[in-house]
Amino acid sequence: MNNLILAIDQGTGGTKTVLFETDGGVVAKAAVPLQSHYPQVGFVEQDPGELYENVLASVRLCIDNAVQQDRNVSNRIAAAGVSNQRETFLLWDKAGAPLCRAVVWQCKRAVPICERLKGTSVEAEIRARTGLIIDPYFSGAKLAWLMENDPVVKEAVHSGKAFFGTVDTWLLYRLTDGDSYFTDYTNASRTLLFNIHTLDWDEILLNAFGAAGLVLPKAAPSSFHYGASDFEGLFPKPIPITGMIGDSHAAAFGEGCFHPGEAKATLGTGSSILCNIGPVPSASDHGMVTTICWSTVERIDYALEGIIVTCGATVKWLRDQLGLIASSAETESMARAVESNGGVYFIPAFSGMGAPHWKMDARASIVGLTFGSDKNHVIRAALESVAFQVKDVIVAMEKDSGVSLSELKVDGGMTGNRFLMQLIADLLGVKAVNIGLEEVSALGAAYMAGLGVGKFKSINDLASLHYSQNVFEPSQAAGQIQEDYDAWQAMIAKHC
Repeated sequence: MNNLILAIDQGTGGTKTVLFETDGGVVAKAAVPLQSHYPQVGFVEQDPGELYENVLASVRLCIDNAVQQDRNVSNRIAAAGVSNQRETFLLWDKAGAPLCRAVVWQCKRAVPICERLKGTSVEAEIRARTGLIIDPYFSGAKLAWLMENDPVVKEAVHSGKAFFGTVDTWLLYRLTDGDSYFTDYTNASRTLLFNIHTLDWDEILLNAFGAAGLVLPKAAPSSFHYGASDFEGLFPKPIPITGMIGDSHAAAFGEGCFHPGEAKATLGTGSSILCNIGPVPSASDHGMVTTICWSTVERIDYALEGIIVTCGATVKWLRDQLGLIASSAETESMARAVESNGGVYFIPAFSGMGAPHWKMDARASIVGLTFGSDKNHVIRAALESVAFQVKDVIVAMEKDSGVSLSELKVDGGMTGNRFLMQLIADLLGVKAVNIGLEEVSALGAAYMAGLGVGKFKSINDLASLHYSQNVFEPSQAAGQIQEDYDAWQAMIAKHC
């Protein structure tokens, strides 16, 4: 019986693969880290071949883990789904040979191009057509940089020989030996090249970024028959690939943000806070972007999104660059070791500040240090900076929508930090709810794939699948946290 779904979650730091049962239960899982390259200050790249092999390695390890549990799984997989890091893009030729390294969403090479376009007619066109803002975070600006600085890329694009794709498209192209060339609406909507109203690539935007002639994938709903693959001979027969979706959107779908007003926050390397706004896109006046939340053949839901550039990356920096901790797990006890932040505030603008500030030239700083400060204060201030950024975004969303948040669904690696989760609940004054599954983006991809092959009949079927929940209720500490938040905002205004 084909009652399993293979879900691949290809993220910035590596690939997770999860084998789900159709009731949502986890059969096996695996994770393989992926290296990023930093050729110069502000540049972030990944090797296309390494990225593809990283996915294959993760899938093989997941299947091996299932087999070690005496599970016969290879012939029971009904479909595969992919969730992926967004905004990262690749360029390749028809044979699948890369034209350059993958340009990662964190890369800031396009800051000068964005500054040049701001205040021009192009800025208004981008906002109206894509729901996004001009920012190096999104793919189109970095593509424009390549067109101006890489002669090989420029010639290939203008001669119609450069294939463009986000990570989902690259994986699909390689897994199907070039037979399938698609992306889904959520990934397309992150490129600055896609019109979220017409659901198609926009010639005006392509011309604005100097990319006329670029070969583009066909865009389709997140649940769709994209092709099939045996994953380089790993499986005895090709498996239908029937789900592709950006990782943050997948998390929203996996957590059940099926209705307008339901919001989720993914706390990973960065953070995406998505609030479902229903079938009609609406513009933001408070620094949010409008995007496609998720889609099926029958339905498209839009969302307001607040993008936080640095969350878990702050903790990683404290560990790897400063050596203040040996592992991120230590941060919870260290933050609790002091009663307050001691007047220390962390401004995590390592790659600029995202929503609602959008100050991408800002620099990170630690403010308020005295001889009485120790590393516990710094760690606490770093965790507080995550909660403060979430608060910034939620306040802006409430202003845009006119609807108060009732609860926040949270996912991602940082949700294991109970100090941080309680901090978020206290600061927002609502419940912070975690479904108890770390691989929630993979779950969303599995749901999409299952819908694509009829394993789930409808959204209502998915709503009936329940995971255990970790619920954090607001506590009496909210007053002090609000004061610290107000002080942090003053620091942001002064130093950014």
